[in-house]
Amino acid sequence: MNIELTHKPSYTHVRADLDSGESILAEPGAMVSHSPTIEIETTTSRDGLLSSAKSMLGGESLLANEFTARGGSGTLTLAPPTPGDVHHHELTGETLYAVDGAFLAADPDIDIDSEFGGIKSLLAGASITPLALKGTGNVLIEAFGGLETVELDAGESYTIDNDHVVAWEESVNFDAHRVGGLKSTLLSGEGLVMDFTGPGTVWYQTRGLDSFTSAIADALPGTGDNDGDATGLDDFI
Repeated sequence: MNIELTHKPSYTHVRADLDSGESILAEPGAMVSHSPTIEIETTTSRDGLLSSAKSMLGGESLLANEFTARGGSGTLTLAPPTPGDVHHHELTGETLYAVDGAFLAADPDIDIDSEFGGIKSLLAGASITPLALKGTGNVLIEAFGGLETVELDAGESYTIDNDHVVAWEESVNFDAHRVGGLKSTLLSGEGLVMDFTGPGTVWYQTRGLDSFTSAIADALPGTGDNDGDATGLDDFI
């Protein structure tokens, strides 16, 4: 399988060239186009209902589409649902952790599981359940906006807003907590943050989807000071 990323970084487009018999698993709605030799099968998971339930806990869909080249080689193109970048990661027997919704596609041999983010994260109210992508093969993770890479030395720490975290290597320790008390959280506009400690690599996105959707919602007619008047005509009466 050969994977090529084009139109980086704002509107990254994935081209996967599959040999006959090769497959790739992708999230629902990720497909853009494919050649006639590509067959599509929708599945809940390779491991049955238990893995499907775990995937749901991780914020991912219960369903996934498996694309397979039959009777010859074929090409498949994929794209994330939001404008942004894609990171191609090749696993060699290790684990890559990704946050809710960051999974775009992977080789079918990659084990996709959900793991709780530790008792400290749960006590902090984060309820973070990262996806654990394990095995050997290709993994594609998506980001809203651009992707930044943070390389941490052993013992080195870095803090990232929860809405911007995308993925991190298994060698990196992490915890989640709120910024200060309730008053600080409300005044600062910040909520949950994640602390990462190396060694290892962390990836984050330059835009936060929750913040973006909140800004759009606030700008929509009827959501401001018009008391529900979607037209805004009350201002002229």
